[in-house]
Amino acid sequence: MSELDPALFDEAAIPADTRSLNAAITELTKDLPNWWDVGAAQARAARANGDGPFPAPEKSPRARVLMIDRPGGGTIPLRVIAPAASRGVYLHLHGGGWVLGTADQQDRLLERIADVTHLTTISVEYRLAPEHPFPAGPDDCEAAAHWVIEHGRDFGGDRLAIGGESAGGHLSAVTLLRMRTALGRMPFHAANLVFGAYDLGFTPSARQFGEQRLILRTSDMQHFVDAFLPGVGDRRTPDISPLYADLRDLCPALFTVGTKDALLDDSLFMHARWRAAGNHAELAVYPGAVHGFIAFPSAQTFASIERQTTFLNAALG
Repeated sequence: MSELDPALFDEAAIPADTRSLNAAITELTKDLPNWWDVGAAQARAARANGDGPFPAPEKSPRARVLMIDRPGGGTIPLRVIAPAASRGVYLHLHGGGWVLGTADQQDRLLERIADVTHLTTISVEYRLAPEHPFPAGPDDCEAAAHWVIEHGRDFGGDRLAIGGESAGGHLSAVTLLRMRTALGRMPFHAANLVFGAYDLGFTPSARQFGEQRLILRTSDMQHFVDAFLPGVGDRRTPDISPLYADLRDLCPALFTVGTKDALLDDSLFMHARWRAAGNHAELAVYPGAVHGFIAFPSAQTFASIERQTTFLNAALG
């Protein structure tokens, strides 16, 4: 069994372009208003316009939107990007702290995943807090997963993967647990879990990160979780914090995180528990990388995306 290399956490291991990127992010965000001060709607509009640290999202001309029925009423939009020849589905759950983000803000990433893995990417436009707190978002993701399992062969094959970034990593893990319970089996063949949050009661790294302007601060996490879980006292129940769930009989997973991420411990702990439960799990740690780093051009970003697609191809066979 391999051990986590301490050299990954040495300041000397941080690449020069990552140092420059982190300095630029700090400068870009030093006067950025808090989303809870300006309101979620204004913060969402700013992110959509590229007003802030994240680049303006590029929309794919290949994308189309499907509407599926939501149990209990209403519909859930699914954003679909297909490769030239598809062998199944990559169900994608976007990030944004359960408050921000949309299914159309990762199109270029999902194009890359679709083309390299030959999976049709389907990104879920799940309901957001604070307008729709827990369990609305997870319920939408679960409904989308059931739909994909039922209709997967319509997308060229039976290979199924799931994944997401930040809150999307959390929702992916929650969805896997719900599907295992609902179906009595694990229908997904791979999970791509990118700097996710798995303990909404906060791991040590989330508590101790403080107010460094590197995308995600401790205060950001506090306000995101409060919006997602208003009035919820026990935030470590398994359906909320999958780190505390029974993790047996899950699919192979890749955990990706940077050493300058407030959610570092979430990935370290979840990777260890995933393996201890008897599942295959891989861990990719990037020196100096911050939360959300794959949204920015850097050598580590390109290496991470390649590692993700390589993992998916290997897990899917």
